[in-house]
Amino acid sequence: MKFSEPLVEGRLIRRYKRFLADIRLPDGTEVTAHCPNTGSMRGCQPENARVWLSESNNPKRKLKYTWELVETRPGVLACVNTARPNAQARQGIDAGVVVELAGYAACRSEVKYGGEKSRIDLLLSGHDSRPDAWVEVKNVTLDEDGAGYFPDAVTTRGQKHLRELMGQVAQGERGVLFFVVNHTGIDEVRPADHIDPTYGRLLREAVAAGVEVVAYRAALVNGEGDPSGSLALTEAIPVNLGA
Repeated sequence: MKFSEPLVEGRLIRRYKRFLADIRLPDGTEVTAHCPNTGSMRGCQPENARVWLSESNNPKRKLKYTWELVETRPGVLACVNTARPNAQARQGIDAGVVVELAGYAACRSEVKYGGEKSRIDLLLSGHDSRPDAWVEVKNVTLDEDGAGYFPDAVTTRGQKHLRELMGQVAQGERGVLFFVVNHTGIDEVRPADHIDPTYGRLLREAVAAGVEVVAYRAALVNGEGDPSGSLALTEAIPVNLGA
């Protein structure tokens, strides 16, 4: 997927109150940007990091800028906008990049499901030979020595989603956990047992129960050499569940 307008480069001053970030633009102006990320953003807010913002011309918006990308170390980018992965996943499926989810005729979003009253990110239906696929999408940006870890903070919501996917599998449907890896330095995905051991245990339990897990890395373009910048999924990478 491409951004509709060129991104604006700046330098990170600080992130605070979870949803706010102060950014210094190249001309020295300081602006406050919306930070659409409820996680800890561990590893994604280095001091004085280069960042890229999308800009809105909507006069009704309180904040003009949204924080999209960050350079976590020289030449390595991460997308911190957690509103992006669902669209990235859907476009990757539509384009045939995600081979595990090819062949479905229809895709719906935010469909109610499960005994814990959840809403699925993507519901794929209309396959000639396979059951419907209930797809939960997660954004992976926590990098530790080339391995991507999820989650970056304890997530009771994520734990609930694993239970819901197991419930769909028990009913004869496909339950799929889809890791969108929005970090160009990550080569594999692992459960973050050192952060949320309960999630790691449930993930392994879910896989044993038949839940499928896939991970696809995005090629993040910040606009340098590209007029708008993009976030397209390009390749599958391994998921390592460990012991």
